[in-house]
Amino acid sequence: MALCYKKLWKLLIDRDMTRADLRGATGIAPATIAKMSRGESVGASVLERICASMQCDIGDIVSYVPNESESGREGRS
Repeated sequence: MALCYKKLWKLLIDRDMTRADLRGATGIAPATIAKMSRGESVGASVLERICASMQCDIGDIVSYVPNESESGREGRS
């Protein structure tokens, strides 16, 4: 599974916030921000805190982008 946080990074820019500002507002660890920067999944509680802090929906901060290996499995059971 590949998660894309480009929407979050754009939202931060639009709101004139840095990643450090996001950490301060949510209390999430720098390592979690690093995971998100690499497109790795994080816990739902982290996404919840970000949404609460940014007053947005989860679809405003993250999107799912299937890996090539996953997209080849469409239609298979």
